[in-house]
Amino acid sequence: MTWGDPTGLRRMSPAKLAYGGADSAQEEARAFETSMHAGVTLFDTAPMYSYGACERRLGALSRDTAALVATKFPPGPRSTAEDMPRELESSLTRLGRPAVDLYQHHFPAKRVDIPRLMELMADAVEAGKVRAVGVSNYSAEQMRIAHAALAARGIPLASNQVQYSLLHRQPETNGVLDACRELGATLIAYQPLASGALTGKYLNGARPRGFRRFMPVFRRGRRQSVAAVVAALREIGANHNTGPSPVAIRWLIENGSVLPIPGAKNGTQAAANAQALSITLAPDEIEELDRVTRDWRH
Repeated sequence: MTWGDPTGLRRMSPAKLAYGGADSAQEEARAFETSMHAGVTLFDTAPMYSYGACERRLGALSRDTAALVATKFPPGPRSTAEDMPRELESSLTRLGRPAVDLYQHHFPAKRVDIPRLMELMADAVEAGKVRAVGVSNYSAEQMRIAHAALAARGIPLASNQVQYSLLHRQPETNGVLDACRELGATLIAYQPLASGALTGKYLNGARPRGFRRFMPVFRRGRRQSVAAVVAALREIGANHNTGPSPVAIRWLIENGSVLPIPGAKNGTQAAANAQALSITLAPDEIEELDRVTRDWRH
């Protein structure tokens, strides 16, 4: 979500303010190519990431490749369900694609009627412009509403994209993970590395780029608790000749209904993320990670 090169005030997008930009256009290309080579083929974006520049950049990098592209119907203070067809066309133009593999509603909003939006999503599927329909940041109740509306048209609800990591385990307690299993939907886990906290690189006093430095996981009072989790990740990683990041990502993969989507600003980060595909955690390792992060479920 930090890819792309917006100009002027568009540089002040929420993603770039939170995380800073990618390291360079060359490193964006390296991250993409490294991921694809490792078998990571799903790339998630949205119009609000760099105000369209991220979609344009991903479209250029993924052209004539086997990449699967996911994007979103953007929220807005005045957006309604009826805006979706126009916004979809704009995303397809920026991506340079005739269809998007996964189209998601980015955030539920009072002005957006979920059943009506799902009707329009179903129309887009039947028109060949969308291959799968998902949602994002939906509660379990909102998921069931979307699922029912799509089911009436014979279309499954593919996914719900929510924050989920070892340091943010609320989907296990708020009903979202259970709803995904019940409805046959994939939980797409964003911020699977807790905005970088689980990499361990910020425990020595280094500060992350962007506004994320003010997130609770980076507060001084949480450092000892985060350090204990990173220590467990490092110990388990040593058993698999890898670092803490792949272990944190693999913990999510071990749950068959969860698909983590870690970000990468450069090829090195993409390669580290992809190592999660080459390891398997033992039951006792999963139990240990569950134990040291149990307090993060609430």
